[in-house]
Amino acid sequence: MSSSTSSTPHRSPSGAGESGTPAALAEPVEGVRPRWVLAVTLATLGVNAVLFACIKIYLALQAERFDAGDKEAVLALVTGVGAAVSLVANPVFGMLSDRTVSRFGRRVPWVVIGAAISVVGLLVLAISPGIGVMVLGWSLVQAGANAMTAALTAAVPDRVPRRQRGRVGGWIALGTTTGILAGMVIANVARELLPGYLLCAAVLLALAVPYLRSARDVPLQRHERPVLRARDLLAGFWISPRRYPDFGWAWLTRFLVFLGNSLFTLYLLYFLQDAVGYPDPTFGVLVLTGCYAAAVLVTAVIAGPVSDRVGRRKPFVIGSSLVIAVASLVAAFSPTFPGALIAAVVLGIGFGAYLAVDFALLTEVLPAAADRGKDMGVINIAASLPQVLAPVIAWPLVTSGGGFVALFGCAALAGLLGGIFIVPIRSVR
Repeated sequence: MSSSTSSTPHRSPSGAGESGTPAALAEPVEGVRPRWVLAVTLATLGVNAVLFACIKIYLALQAERFDAGDKEAVLALVTGVGAAVSLVANPVFGMLSDRTVSRFGRRVPWVVIGAAISVVGLLVLAISPGIGVMVLGWSLVQAGANAMTAALTAAVPDRVPRRQRGRVGGWIALGTTTGILAGMVIANVARELLPGYLLCAAVLLALAVPYLRSARDVPLQRHERPVLRARDLLAGFWISPRRYPDFGWAWLTRFLVFLGNSLFTLYLLYFLQDAVGYPDPTFGVLVLTGCYAAAVLVTAVIAGPVSDRVGRRKPFVIGSSLVIAVASLVAAFSPTFPGALIAAVVLGIGFGAYLAVDFALLTEVLPAAADRGKDMGVINIAASLPQVLAPVIAWPLVTSGGGFVALFGCAALAGLLGGIFIVPIRSVR
């Protein structure tokens, strides 16, 4: 299969496409400036900083405040509902942005709307009197954050020519990983719930502003807008792998690699505590996370531009998937802190390169230019669904299915299969 972007007429950001193709839908050829790349990176950083500050710290503290004796169940309820919201919100908001007509373009309005919804959700969390309102607040945060993510990721195939997508993918990966670390900084600066949620809202808004100032999306004209019918909202979640095999393979490989990464990181605290016997497992997780993040940042900004330069994506994605698998095997068969440290660095090396180059590859197998937002939203499910499934898979493996060796072995298998299933893709080298 050849992707639709390869057959879509080229355009400049302000010009009309050839053969009557709407300018907003044509394949971009004019390179994006560093200011635009930085703006997308900062907005991505802001979204991830808020999500991870809440998920890792604030929601856990709030669950304990509401029900100290059953805090795990409360946290599972809140995050589970939020995860379900995110799975639906990303493609739905992407689909809506595909059909948005405004003088600001298709994506900018949804970055604004998403930020506003998230801020309202954070304020609801800040004044929440109980678990029910807490669920509502976090659901709003997830809905808004996914509206922003859907718009930001769709802006890349809208604006970035193929020759730059590896580089831009690397910077977006940098924003994602730096956002995780920034979330931990936020949680340490503001340790109480009210100031913490308010600081999250301020950070999200502040880091969205540069994108709003520099986006310059190409508007879709009213007569060019695809018709949106109610049944499209459900049908849009299914993209036939038979009709679009390259998209199907790309989705499957991303799901597998993210599943492997989620399995690896889920029980790190318990691995250090029970298998390694590390005296301070909380500090150990911090050290491993820092080493992992540093490796991601380095390889993400290197691998993306290199793949642009050589004009190939698949070798990088296959190679990085295999490196991710090796990292899990190191952890499985070397249950020591030095072994875990090596595994974290190797995982970061592989995952950083994967994030940058696979993102570029995904933008080149989208089925239709008119549905970039929705299709990128479906792709984003491949990254978020493993976070829901990983606990379901990991718990029986660790408790009765072979322990951490089985867990890390399963993670390695997922990474290995993720590399293998890239091979059938034909429209990208």
